[in-house]
Amino acid sequence: MKAIFIAFDQAYYEDLVTDLQSLGCRGFTAWTEVKGRGSHTGDPHYGTHAWPSLASAMFTMVEDDHVDTVLNHLHQLDVETPKLGMRAFVMPIEKSI
Repeated sequence: MKAIFIAFDQAYYEDLVTDLQSLGCRGFTAWTEVKGRGSHTGDPHYGTHAWPSLASAMFTMVEDDHVDTVLNHLHQLDVETPKLGMRAFVMPIEKSI
């Protein structure tokens, strides 16, 4: 099993939840208001007067053989919608209860 951590502009939260459900990712944990700045491109998301937007983030757990399907879909969304500012990272899950 793998965890996929996804960070993105908060305006796309509902769309991303719908997309993940369509991919069979029923379970997730989300933070709807997070602050940050990408390491390469994109505007800061600080929730301040100068940088008023915020980001969201979520974890979803997927079976190993489903990771590429989810990542490919997320990458396509990011290419089609540059303002989404999405980044996704995959981490192994060693144990769960």
